[in-house]
Amino acid sequence: MGDQMVPPPEIRSALRRFRRRRVRRWGAQRAALAVPIVSTCDGLAVLLTRRVDGLTVRAGQLALPGQWARRWESAPAAARGQLADEFGIHLPPEAVLGLLDDYPVDPGDDFRTRAPQVITPVVVWAGEYSTTAGVIVVPLADLDAEPVFVSSAHAERPEIRLPLQGEWLHAPAAAVLHQFRELVLHQRRIRVAIA
Repeated sequence: MGDQMVPPPEIRSALRRFRRRRVRRWGAQRAALAVPIVSTCDGLAVLLTRRVDGLTVRAGQLALPGQWARRWESAPAAARGQLADEFGIHLPPEAVLGLLDDYPVDPGDDFRTRAPQVITPVVVWAGEYSTTAGVIVVPLADLDAEPVFVSSAHAERPEIRLPLQGEWLHAPAAAVLHQFRELVLHQRRIRVAIA
């Protein structure tokens, strides 16, 4: 994996035309979510992982690979670092295709955070796919599903969920992949999180 085959121009083009929303919050923890796009024998796909069972919130659920960004680390560098750590996919900086809207998480949202967080989604081209343990391959066509918005006692706004592979993908990954779907598959610009 990580073959430097040229990424599909329609993905890069859609992301270059998109003017993403940045969220700046004093004292917020910063994190990056990687949206790894790969080429498979059946077409383009995105790679997901499964949250570890030991977590207190949303253990065992599908997720995008992500990690906290260090103090001076950029979101693209943090996303590429997580792909290297979690999947063994080592990508150069030019593998980054673009960024989606920042996703703010406030204390008290369904994540039960103590401090505000800002998550930056980073779309990366990971080349041709070969089997890697712990990776769930989702064809891009499977992202073309209508989301459901669910109210929660822990969150101020409804949470987006996407039906995917017989289960639900939750926010923030659901919001990120829904925005990716709208931008890339349908050339529609939408905002999925309120700053």
